[in-house]
Amino acid sequence: MARVISADSMQVYRGMDIGTAKPTLAEQKILPHYLIDIKNPDEQYSVAEFVEKADALCEEFHKEGKLPIICGGTGFYIRSFLLGLPATPASDPETRKALQEELLERGGAAMWKKLAALDPESAKKIDPADNYRILRALEIVQSTGRPRSDFAQKPTLREQYDFTTIILERDREDLYGRIEDRVEKMFEAGLEEEARALTQKYAADAPGMQAIGYREFFEKAEDGSPLSTEEIKKKIKRDSKKYAKKQCVFTRGIPGAQTVQIEEAFTAIAAAVKRLSGQARQ
Repeated sequence: MARVISADSMQVYRGMDIGTAKPTLAEQKILPHYLIDIKNPDEQYSVAEFVEKADALCEEFHKEGKLPIICGGTGFYIRSFLLGLPATPASDPETRKALQEELLERGGAAMWKKLAALDPESAKKIDPADNYRILRALEIVQSTGRPRSDFAQKPTLREQYDFTTIILERDREDLYGRIEDRVEKMFEAGLEEEARALTQKYAADAPGMQAIGYREFFEKAEDGSPLSTEEIKKKIKRDSKKYAKKQCVFTRGIPGAQTVQIEEAFTAIAAAVKRLSGQARQ
């Protein structure tokens, strides 16, 4: 039997169920999922922690004769699992502390603009709302004098695994239409109530509150007044479309990846699971 390891950077957070489209408890009983609901929204979760935990789970499942399936949501995490983490410098506590103080004083938008000036390549790949990755990239360039892009990921798959990578594609117009529908259904399912309850408990700069579908509830209109529900909904749709487009960057050029149209997904995945399940039992 297969085991799903979630590669979604936001499904790790407890209480963020509707906005991250977590599998339901009923779905998880049919097919177990891992790395879901393991953090509180004010706790940091990094790609390094994801890779470490996913590696440990893969080893555990292999010993049990189970097939691990890395699936989800965050292309940066999946790419890092496949290719390995780049050999970036160790954290510099003094530089990190100074940047955190600067973030509190100037705000995330100003820090992203600073990164765009110092390391434009990294800024292109980092969401302006992702304060953790913005500060890490600034820390590297300020402590080493070299942009993060100099510490490149190796363009080869990690050797300890026999990877089968399937990338699902959908027509862009169809994708955007489904995003519109999904946001409407999330609000019908109670996203606004879920998000507002979390905003009462966690600050806007909490890691989990940086997620699309939650951060928009902290935004204000130009005059400082709260946004209406419809305005928030429009922003979530806009941000989701931008994010979907960005994910293509992280999955592009993965060695050996098989790209299939969504209509062919079931056939491709079923064939891969059948082949790999046989290997897992050997």
